[in-house]
Amino acid sequence: MGFRDLLGDTIALALPPRCPGCGAVVRGDHRFCVDCWASLEFIGPPWCATCNMPFAIDRGDDAQCAACLAGAPHHSGARAAVAYGPVARTLALRLKYGGRLAFATTAARLMARHLPADADVLVPVPLHRWRLWGRGFNQAALIADKLARGSGVGSDPFVLARSRRTPALRGMNPHQRRLAVRAAFMVTGAERVKGRHVVLVDDVYTSGATADACTRALLGVGAKKVTILCWARVIGEAID
Repeated sequence: MGFRDLLGDTIALALPPRCPGCGAVVRGDHRFCVDCWASLEFIGPPWCATCNMPFAIDRGDDAQCAACLAGAPHHSGARAAVAYGPVARTLALRLKYGGRLAFATTAARLMARHLPADADVLVPVPLHRWRLWGRGFNQAALIADKLARGSGVGSDPFVLARSRRTPALRGMNPHQRRLAVRAAFMVTGAERVKGRHVVLVDDVYTSGATADACTRALLGVGAKKVTILCWARVIGEAID
């Protein structure tokens, strides 16, 4: 056994992999324990052909949800690895506020199956510079970087900027959220998205207000289309 193998085994014994949901010791990095894994609600078809909201039953490939029938969103679908729930929330909060940066890889691995085959570039939802300086990182940019490494689709964390600081959206209704983020984003590299399929990356999709504001900005400078890809999606009433 070489020194590196011995060192790796020693580290593994001292700092064994732990479940991102509950902290229990697991067999490998980025793995959930049996209970947490079983509690995750994975999202996939059948879903709305326009916004990817999951359906309880298969309504056909072209079926739309009531919201999209009333008015289709500007984006070309909001795809998520899992529905927002206790375990998904724990991972998102520990990544964002707990500094568990490795959880970006955990999320990206489960999001990768929903990356569109014709994606041209990954663009993370940006933080305002003051919030970025205070936190030290942008969790959406970390996830986008991990997705890029696994897929070969390039990530551009500088093409989209938050032009003004917005209040925390927690507790706001959908209308208030839309007003809070209206015109809050600007594209700083239009030539890098013009005519391209942009995948907008974020950690949690709640009401869609932030994603819609970003999508408007990207389409406004000539992006061909924008698909949302996130770790977790709130199904039903917005809760965060």
